[in-house]
Amino acid sequence: MPVLPNLTATPFTTDLHNRHLIYDYSAQDPHGNPEKWRYEMWFYNEDRIVYAIHGGPMAGRKNFQTATYQCIRPGELWQCNWLEETGTICSLVYDIPRKRITTLLGFSKGHWERSEAAHGDKRNPEDLARWRELARIGCQTDRVLLSEQADVLEDFWGPGELEPIELGWETL
Repeated sequence: MPVLPNLTATPFTTDLHNRHLIYDYSAQDPHGNPEKWRYEMWFYNEDRIVYAIHGGPMAGRKNFQTATYQCIRPGELWQCNWLEETGTICSLVYDIPRKRITTLLGFSKGHWERSEAAHGDKRNPEDLARWRELARIGCQTDRVLLSEQADVLEDFWGPGELEPIELGWETL
């Protein structure tokens, strides 16, 4: 689903299109010890994202997804939202001048308890099938909300180490 209204001649092409971020959440492991959750996000185009997770419970996950964008303040603040095959609802806000990411995730308790099952690459049919099974765990009222903030370590243009996608590939 494309962004509404049409992004031709809007700040999207200047602010986000083809932008690549690498960022760390300062989180804690189940024992309260500090750990870094490293994420990599590529705002591929006006309705797709490509990402990889390098640290934390979901480390080893590579995905691409249909996303919606909302410009809150041009040149400053953008929101990006998407739905995962696992049933996780994702919302990311990027504060451009402060190089800060704020996310809100909504996922089933069972999914979080089986985080290893969310590892893999969407391009691998076995991984994708396993992710879709995670979405069947629990119900809508069995959601955990996780809100975290991350510091952007790298901000550049282009794919970096992430693989480009075909626009015809299936997404949610």
